[in-house]
Amino acid sequence: MKVFCFKIVSFSMALIVLFSTFSFTMNSHYCGDYLVDSAWFVEAETCGMSVAKDQHSHENSFMKDGCCNDVTWTIDGQDDLKITFEDLTHEQQLFVVSFIYSYINLFEGLKTKNNAFGDYSPPPLIKDVQVLHQTFLI
Repeated sequence: MKVFCFKIVSFSMALIVLFSTFSFTMNSHYCGDYLVDSAWFVEAETCGMSVAKDQHSHENSFMKDGCCNDVTWTIDGQDDLKITFEDLTHEQQLFVVSFIYSYINLFEGLKTKNNAFGDYSPPPLIKDVQVLHQTFLI
């Protein structure tokens, strides 16, 4: 049960880090009060009723604004998770280097097999101590 809870917590923490660094944009196009189109990451399609205003035309200057409206929601993720090695203090750099060195050396195999007791034979069994003291494992 403890291992299962640990896996759930670690998975949730990974998702939190992923979604905190994720940024996206949602665009919506409204024509009046009605939603015409909404799109993620790209521009929303218009309804085709947008008014092209000509700066030199006198009649366009008196027209009211069109009924169409574009709404953009932007959620920016964190950008400060990129820590360079130079930003660390001397003690932190020393810890990182020693941790990496010890972690890499953890998986190196032994080059020579230590067989110091290869020629040693156990002492001969003269008496069976369990039978002598009548102590048996059941």
